[in-house]
Amino acid sequence: MANAAADTSRVWGLVAREYWRRIKRRLRAGPVYRWRFSGRTPERVLIAPPDLRLADREIAAEIYAGRFPFAGHFVDTGGLSPFMVEVHHPPWQEALHGFRWLRHLREAGTELASANARALTADWIETHGRRIEGVAWEPEVTAWRIIAWLQHSTTVLQGAEFPFYRSYLKSIAVQIRYLRSMTPEMKGGDERLRARIALAFAALSLPVASSTLRSASRNLAIELDRQILPDGGHISRNPHVLLELLADLLPLRHTYTSQGAETPAALIGAVERMLPALRFFRHQDGNLAHFNGMGATIPDRVAAILRHDDTAGAPLLNASFSGYQRMVMGGTTVIADTGAPPPVDVSADAHAGCLSFEMSSGRHQFIVNAGIDTYGPQDYRALARVTAAHSTATLNDASSCRFNSSSKAGELLGTPLVAGPRRVVVDRHDADRNQSFRATHDGYLSRYGLLHEREIALSHDGSVVDGKDRIARQGGGAARGGDHDRVTVRFHLHPDIELFRDEADRFVLTGAGADTWVFTASLADVTAEESLFFAGIAGPQKTSQLVLAFRASETPEVTWRLTRTAIGGGTMAATQTDGEDEGA
Repeated sequence: MANAAADTSRVWGLVAREYWRRIKRRLRAGPVYRWRFSGRTPERVLIAPPDLRLADREIAAEIYAGRFPFAGHFVDTGGLSPFMVEVHHPPWQEALHGFRWLRHLREAGTELASANARALTADWIETHGRRIEGVAWEPEVTAWRIIAWLQHSTTVLQGAEFPFYRSYLKSIAVQIRYLRSMTPEMKGGDERLRARIALAFAALSLPVASSTLRSASRNLAIELDRQILPDGGHISRNPHVLLELLADLLPLRHTYTSQGAETPAALIGAVERMLPALRFFRHQDGNLAHFNGMGATIPDRVAAILRHDDTAGAPLLNASFSGYQRMVMGGTTVIADTGAPPPVDVSADAHAGCLSFEMSSGRHQFIVNAGIDTYGPQDYRALARVTAAHSTATLNDASSCRFNSSSKAGELLGTPLVAGPRRVVVDRHDADRNQSFRATHDGYLSRYGLLHEREIALSHDGSVVDGKDRIARQGGGAARGGDHDRVTVRFHLHPDIELFRDEADRFVLTGAGADTWVFTASLADVTAEESLFFAGIAGPQKTSQLVLAFRASETPEVTWRLTRTAIGGGTMAATQTDGEDEGA
């Protein structure tokens, strides 16, 4: 009861803060302050910053045909302007008004694509540029649009007549002034940092006073110092945020250099820390580990960013500020979450996955977390965030973190993490050519009086991963018997991995062209069950999980081992419910 009351109090405190933020934003966009958005129209665009995001000329052809495949949603406008069609899909609307799809038209490289880009931009100015309201003018969407309009100004303005040229520059100037006013009232996550990035791009790309550039650089530096941790991670603890921010920060660094402007030291330092941090989360197949909001990876996107990595250093193994551990030996990679939840303001996508891990061997992932279906139903996103969707221990079928569950508060806040582990103790130990760590979290302490401790060790040749999970009271005492000591340790398998039993009744993990690994455990029965991998490129995929279930009062500690072996074949384990076909 006390936990529920504390969660409720925390949620409504957040609601009050969000109400006040929105009131201030509404006031700033109202008639009293709107005069601030008018002013001098710049004469020209000085430079078009580069765009590192991948582009596809086939999408340009779709856009020309009136078909808009954005944010996992496909809309055929039937020849109408997309800005005049009602589409009740917020991510699609945000992507449309963010204009990052201009890169596909640039990639097409034709006069027809340029004319199409110009016509669509003119449509937006006519339908949404004159009135500040709706999703088109959400500050984070405005930041995306400013960056896109500057980066692809040569495409949009190619062959433009003077009236459109002036209209374009006037609109972008209004958007910049609006964003400058709104940024202080934005939430303190990557959306605010991107707004600062957009304003820095604008100060470099348009003819402005030197004081404007100094102010934009100073504010950018403040936000970078606040959000980018000393080990290069982001305060949200989400690997996907790193990828997205680097796609903006690297071109920004290049633009400072191209314009002969002094690059902020905070920008240089942040990028040099973030690139190794991005590689920290990368498996050898190019995919990023599935922690705290990371969904499907397009490896080419990661490679396009890492081509600009001049640091040439190996990623950290102990990212203590971000709260992660990495172990790499003999072609085997283990990445584990050993951190407390991020601040509540940036926890909208955070997961209850403390002490979960992923393991890959060669260019194949074996043990994974479920990840998220980025554009899928909200119900799937909620399921992907619970502890049971991660390769870690769950106590009494409860998550180690608690999410906002109030539907009324959710309309304003979404579902941030409102409670979780307060203290995660980590001991990294690399010796005798092995790598290992031991970590403990208290996410279940307030509810059940129990701690979860996990040890994972990787042998020097990468052929053995040893693990130990212990559930105990604070101080080390064994759990008391009753209804609150049921432990389930899950090991979710990647959909590409098949699960067999060998002649010795051990579970064997293998896949096409992959190594073969054998899973064994002591003091607990191992069973195979169905699972879902939410982070598939084409959406959720059915897969399997290995499960250890026991009572902490009877078995306070279990050990398990993954061993790389030459064993092959065997009988596929039953992982379907009764009455269904067997399969991995």
